[in-house]
Amino acid sequence: MNEAAPRTGRVERTTKESSVTVELDLDGSGRVEVDTTVPFYDHMLHSLGTHAAFDMTVRASGDIHIDAHHTVEDTAIVLGQALRQALGDKAGIRRFGDAWIPMDETLAHAAVDVSGRPYCVLTGEPEQYNTFTVGNNYPFVLNRHVFESLAFHAGINLHARVIHGRDPHHITEAQYKAIARALRAAVEPDPRFADTVPSTKGSL
Repeated sequence: MNEAAPRTGRVERTTKESSVTVELDLDGSGRVEVDTTVPFYDHMLHSLGTHAAFDMTVRASGDIHIDAHHTVEDTAIVLGQALRQALGDKAGIRRFGDAWIPMDETLAHAAVDVSGRPYCVLTGEPEQYNTFTVGNNYPFVLNRHVFESLAFHAGINLHARVIHGRDPHHITEAQYKAIARALRAAVEPDPRFADTVPSTKGSL
């Protein structure tokens, strides 16, 4: 991997429902600025950027007078696109990563493959929280939309699972942190691969 080459992405997306801009540096130190107008989502994205050690700026606005759904999901789409852009040809990365994150009574696990083949599996979230809104602004059910949108638009295989938990705030935050740490491991430079792509096919 050419260490001088920046691994950065910048994507803007505007629709009738939202306007989103994301700037991302994979080789950062966790400097994050987020304003999506959805406070709990800001908290989660700040946590994701910090624990992935990405430098990340997210600006979003949308029709939250209707629902947070459009703004939250569209931000995840743009974040995924920026991640895909920043990864470039993926030469020299570790490719795979996983993480276990405990948060009080909650335990979450995430595994990622930066494969170029998008897939998302989310299991273990207690169904009784599907109608719960965290912080009165972030519907718990949006976790699935965020993780699926991120995986699809970044081109990654993402598996996230809740092993156990009873607090929807802790469950959500543990998942974001687990995904962040798994991504951090997966996109890190691997000196044993240097400038080669970690695939038997020669490309990802």
